[in-house]
Amino acid sequence: MNKKNSPNGLLKSTLALYYIGLIFLTGISATLMSTELTTLHAQTGATQGSRTISVNTITVQTFDELISAVESASSGDTILLEDGTYQISGTWAIQIRTDNITIRSNSGNRESVIIKGMGMYANGHHGFWIDANNVTIADLTIENVRNHCIQTNPDVDNLHVKNCILRDAGEQILKVPYSSQVASPSENGIVEDCLFEYTAGIGPRYYIGGIDVHFGKEWIVRNNTFKHIVSPESSLSEHAIHFWTNSEGTVVEKNVIVDCDRGIGFGLGSSGHTGGRIINNMVYTTRDVGIGLETASGTIIYNNTVYSDSYPNSIEYRFSGTTGVSIINNLTSGIIKQRDGGSASLENNVTDAPYSWFMDVESGDLHLTDLPDINNYVIDQGINLSEVTDDIDGESRPAGSGTDIGADETDSSSQGNIEGDLNGDEVVDILDVMLCVDIVLNGTGDPELIEIADINQDGTVSILDITEIINLIL
Repeated sequence: MNKKNSPNGLLKSTLALYYIGLIFLTGISATLMSTELTTLHAQTGATQGSRTISVNTITVQTFDELISAVESASSGDTILLEDGTYQISGTWAIQIRTDNITIRSNSGNRESVIIKGMGMYANGHHGFWIDANNVTIADLTIENVRNHCIQTNPDVDNLHVKNCILRDAGEQILKVPYSSQVASPSENGIVEDCLFEYTAGIGPRYYIGGIDVHFGKEWIVRNNTFKHIVSPESSLSEHAIHFWTNSEGTVVEKNVIVDCDRGIGFGLGSSGHTGGRIINNMVYTTRDVGIGLETASGTIIYNNTVYSDSYPNSIEYRFSGTTGVSIINNLTSGIIKQRDGGSASLENNVTDAPYSWFMDVESGDLHLTDLPDINNYVIDQGINLSEVTDDIDGESRPAGSGTDIGADETDSSSQGNIEGDLNGDEVVDILDVMLCVDIVLNGTGDPELIEIADINQDGTVSILDITEIINLIL
């Protein structure tokens, strides 16, 4: 949705107090506000309930302090990095060997804490090397390393990488390796809200990639952006997202892949993958396939948008081990191709989508334009699927009479609506706050207005929605 704010000349803090005072004056009691805000706080805490509660918090400001903190950490510790650049020196990696620790920036700004390697052509070294379970890396940047920004040992479980920038690695940016001596997979990793990229627009060699996981089980990769994972050689780079070597149950959803040799891969050759789903991704590849299954069984590929440049196939399913695959509601510029004995069920896919249908292909913005042809082929033309309840932006599906094809759900009846603009004057301001207050106090018989006022989409209009509108203004 579009958001439009209305400057009014007041400092944000003063404006917030003014609005809250207005809410009191209109009759919402302090008790109600306290109850609602307590509920909101409890709900927010609940979403973080799976996180490890810290036994100790250690704050560091230099690389030597970081190494010391990691080496002496106890289970449950959180290490906070103050803003600055942490130059890797005197070691081949920041080695994490203690279970249940968190390393993150103190500010929460991933651009303000930089763990900097010695270069993509230096002697071998990593950013983090992890041989421990339940490790969280969050809110920071890792860059300019010879090997991997993050590498684990085999059989490392519950790795969580969140809101990080991982860039300019001499090999795959995030690596989970395989060992024939280890019988257990690396399980339940989560990689979310991260940026993977090569800042020069091209990698240093062909042997690079984004996320490269061998023998992983039940991983989730969501809401990430991958840019310029491109080989400088005739040999292709590895995929932006690749799970293989007996991986299973991988979920890849709501990622944006921009200008990469290859997009999303499950399996490679005879080194396969089982199950999993690939949903609501936008993929722009320049040399090879956007989504590729090789010896991958039981995978679903739903509601992705793939634009393939200089390669005829946007989605491929290959080899006789690729069976039980379902490919539905995908929007592609190239064809969906069966190769080398693979099998799949295809329904309601739209191929040969022209360049003009997309907002900005080169930047990876594959949201739909408003050309009339799109209504005939894409809007409301998909199958409603229980696995796909929203789109890449979190917009609910279906918005119209049916689900749209591809990763972007467009409600043609509400195009141009501004979130929080309850009165339809194309600006979000105090008038919308007052209208929402009136709905909370007195109700309304207008179901469309209730839907618009329910900003947080919890099925009711409450002080939480008033707070959301205030946040939109601020």
